[in-house]
Amino acid sequence: MIWNMFFQNMKEKQFLSKMKEKKAIKVRNGKSKGSLYALLLVLCMIIGGCVRPKNAGSEKNSVSTTEDSETLRIVTTIFPQYDFVRQIAGENVSLQMLLKPGEETHSYEPTPQDIIAIQKADLFIYVGGENDNWVEDILESPEMRQVNTLRLSDCVETLEEEHVEGMQEERGGHDHEEEELHSSHESEEHDHTMDEHVWTSPKNAARIVNEITAQLCSLDESHAAEYEENAKTYTEQLLELDEQFRQVVNQADSHTLLFGDRFPFRYFVDEYELQYYAAFPGCASDTEPSAATMAFLINKVREEKISVILKMELSNENIAYAIAEATGAEVKVFYSCHNLTAEEYEAGETYLSLMQKNVETLKEALGVCR
Repeated sequence: MIWNMFFQNMKEKQFLSKMKEKKAIKVRNGKSKGSLYALLLVLCMIIGGCVRPKNAGSEKNSVSTTEDSETLRIVTTIFPQYDFVRQIAGENVSLQMLLKPGEETHSYEPTPQDIIAIQKADLFIYVGGENDNWVEDILESPEMRQVNTLRLSDCVETLEEEHVEGMQEERGGHDHEEEELHSSHESEEHDHTMDEHVWTSPKNAARIVNEITAQLCSLDESHAAEYEENAKTYTEQLLELDEQFRQVVNQADSHTLLFGDRFPFRYFVDEYELQYYAAFPGCASDTEPSAATMAFLINKVREEKISVILKMELSNENIAYAIAEATGAEVKVFYSCHNLTAEEYEAGETYLSLMQKNVETLKEALGVCR
């Protein structure tokens, strides 16, 4: 059984987890250095006149539309802004997403070809925050000063990651599991880390679309009217999506969600005044919860009669299914829209279509009848 297997080696996993914790923190904080080395390599190639042709290797390292020398070259790091540009600009721009479909966002490392693509872009759109430290390092290079950039975290009012009751802490040196269980109001030791997942609120998505549209209109005045018209239509769809979420919440007796996973939905739950419990915060590097964290989440499911355990796409499902097996609940995917699978990409899934699935999942999670 999943539950028995989960706890069978819990002590061994906790020991290994503690041994790896410092290393994980170093890896997380050291991403910018590793990416800086890649930048230095590319700069050497540029100086030496050895730059590979435009889009060399892009089929393996990113998603790209057909490029034309006369069109704007737009590069994005991940799926949300990639899809927003698609909806606004259509075929009028050459669009490239650095993250491959199916790739986990937090494990992404840029290739030399990715950095070259950024350097050649007319507009580079990224999120900002801890996972994009490598971007900030690259953009500090003199060779990147001509690149127009847009940071999603500058488009909206940002929030900090929070640690709610029961959530596993990314902290080392603790001998007692119960020290991992405390709310954000009980600890003053947390870093003030910005939550990067600003697009998970449809209203924030609309604000981001407005900023992207302004940039595109400035760079390509000949298509400005078309961009503005497309953006108006798309913004109306985003606001309609927002209203659908509000209707679900207004009809629900329960306003509590439980994630057997990381939690990149701070902006979403704040927008709709929902409560939540989760195994880890938004960009946690941990993947193995403590026994105390698991016990807390299982008890919460039973106490609050939660029927649906949520997990995000492209993540490890073991935690969610272990909780579900112990409680009889059902596991459902709640899309953060960080990325999508190759199959979903080929099928034409969009931010709107994935978030529409979230509307239906939210109905089930909050007990709203269809």
